[in-house]
Amino acid sequence: MEVVLIRHTSVDVPRGTCYGQTDVPLAATFEQEAARTRERLARYGTFDHVFSSPLSRALKLARFCGYPHPTLDNRLKELSMGDWEMQRYDDIKDPYIDEWYKDYLHLPTPNGESFPDQVARVSSFLDELKSQPYRRVAVFAHGGVLASAGIYGGLYSFARAWDHLTPYGGIISITI
Repeated sequence: MEVVLIRHTSVDVPRGTCYGQTDVPLAATFEQEAARTRERLARYGTFDHVFSSPLSRALKLARFCGYPHPTLDNRLKELSMGDWEMQRYDDIKDPYIDEWYKDYLHLPTPNGESFPDQVARVSSFLDELKSQPYRRVAVFAHGGVLASAGIYGGLYSFARAWDHLTPYGGIISITI
């Protein structure tokens, strides 16, 4: 099965903000970015099924691309930044942040998730998806979800996943 994963477009939050699972607004350039994404997505042909994160930044792009009623799945949400949600990294006073910076690939944020937590929930979604009779599906989601799916699909290793962060409005494809 081919799984085509689409990252939401640019968000309207200050650079360096931990927005994670917060439902943030999209940038004023949404329509221009979304039109380019829709054009690139058309090259994949038709989809047997379409899924989306329930967060509005992914859902709005799915709808713009012609999928008004995708199946929503909480496992497709971005990494939870916990207590640090909506704080700028530079403004976080938590002394734990130094420890987290040294091992952000493995450590959770306070009351949030670790990257392995996210990889596990995205893998759970993909494991379940493999049992379905689809040939090609679309998934509208977030950078961390696409990184997790890229690991699952063998595009890159866990240690190198963030070196391959899909740009806003970008698309990757995996075979499961």
